[in-house]
Amino acid sequence: MEKIYIYGEREKRINYVEALEACGVKAVVSWKLEDADLCSGLLLPGGADVNPSLYGQENQGSRGIDSLLDQAELGLAHRFVDSGRPILGICRGLQILNIAFGGTLIQNLPTASSHRWEESTGDKQHMITVPTDSFLFPLYGARFSVNSAHHQGAGQVAEHFRIAAQAEDSTVEALAWPEKNIWAVQFHPERMTLRHRRDDTVDGLKIFQFFTGILGQRSA
Repeated sequence: MEKIYIYGEREKRINYVEALEACGVKAVVSWKLEDADLCSGLLLPGGADVNPSLYGQENQGSRGIDSLLDQAELGLAHRFVDSGRPILGICRGLQILNIAFGGTLIQNLPTASSHRWEESTGDKQHMITVPTDSFLFPLYGARFSVNSAHHQGAGQVAEHFRIAAQAEDSTVEALAWPEKNIWAVQFHPERMTLRHRRDDTVDGLKIFQFFTGILGQRSA
């Protein structure tokens, strides 16, 4: 059985675990970086803001910074790319990947109120548009609805990444580097599927099926 590594605590990553394991792979969630060596793929999950010093900016509204987490996930990104193993980034995970390979973030989107999670509303919901060469196009078509729970977004996109989806306000909603098997979304597919399935968005499980399918192709 293929194994996917997630850095952190299993109980706090349970939505990702359930989505991955519904696709027939094993999620290995731990604080032990050496456990990543036993895994054929990496999932970088959502979470707090990344330290802006890592992309050359002063703090202008970034919150909940955990520098040890930042360094661990940036290191994992390079480790998996160097070994040719696929990566899926989700929300913060997309931002980590963009920073890891030379990009920057917008620390507080001008339209953050349309994207950020709020206690009174939970995840927001909005439409995104994808080009026909996006990895998302065969899954959902050219335009579809997703959830949203972020106030930051990709600024300068890292050199090798392609923009694979955008919101109507031009916020980057997905990035890809197909040659390195890096795939990332700014929304939260783990909260759009299984027991969290929503009537107002597409089914997020298709993204996990896409990613785990790549692992299966590599091992065939």
